[in-house]
Amino acid sequence: MKRKLFCEISPFTYWISKQKNIIMRNMRDRLNNVSFATKKSDSELPFLIFEHKSLIRRVLGNIDMTFQENKAVNLALSAPKINKVLIYPGEIFSFWKLVGKCKASKGYKRGLTISNSKVGDDIGGGMCQFTNLLYWLVLHSPLKVIEHHHHDDFDLFPDYDRKVPFGTGTSITYNYLDLRIKNDTDSIFQFVVYVTDTYLNGELRSSEELNFEYEIRTDQERFVRESDGVYRKGLVYRKCIDKRTNEVVFSECIRKNNAKVMYEIDELIVEGNK
Repeated sequence: MKRKLFCEISPFTYWISKQKNIIMRNMRDRLNNVSFATKKSDSELPFLIFEHKSLIRRVLGNIDMTFQENKAVNLALSAPKINKVLIYPGEIFSFWKLVGKCKASKGYKRGLTISNSKVGDDIGGGMCQFTNLLYWLVLHSPLKVIEHHHHDDFDLFPDYDRKVPFGTGTSITYNYLDLRIKNDTDSIFQFVVYVTDTYLNGELRSSEELNFEYEIRTDQERFVRESDGVYRKGLVYRKCIDKRTNEVVFSECIRKNNAKVMYEIDELIVEGNK
């Protein structure tokens, strides 16, 4: 039998491990004297780089829709903390530095969480949808992603009104699994985010017009049967194009998907079936 990790022994040891990770992250930030983006502007920067909206209430298998309603509350509480934040040259955007810990005392409700590839619920659940949106915006810009975590290995839910490629999501846990973005350019960037009854809306804006645009596409996406189940495979590419010449500046593979499918799937679309 595989020996359990300390965090797996009991809920108490799991809590101890989380507190240790939180303390260690805070210590590293202080020791490294990180310059975080914290300033906001009452106005929006003049140039829109990219915009996207994400459906808040989704049908995820047989998951209780109460968690989707609670997520709507959680997103509405956190969006103002990110809205109109400015990322100056040399600064680092940290999702958790701005949002802080999601507590019931702040009004946050129990929402859907994914931990160790398992579905659960906790106070503040659903924040991954927020960082998914921010990450998708950043992929269409020259900003540098310096910390990003995936929900690796498993495809937990069937697609529902999917607008972005599978594999471009995020995984976060306060505060040691974060989404962090560094501005290595000479321009100022700004997130503009807000919620409506239906969508989480986001814009990435800049102080200067960009000479480049970015495209994200999938390749070789398919479902394949292997000895232990069906896997979702595929590649996700990011391409940078010079708007003045229409020439491709670079093309890079940003994700190789190989996720085990955890839901019922139409066998007709699975490769390897006889």
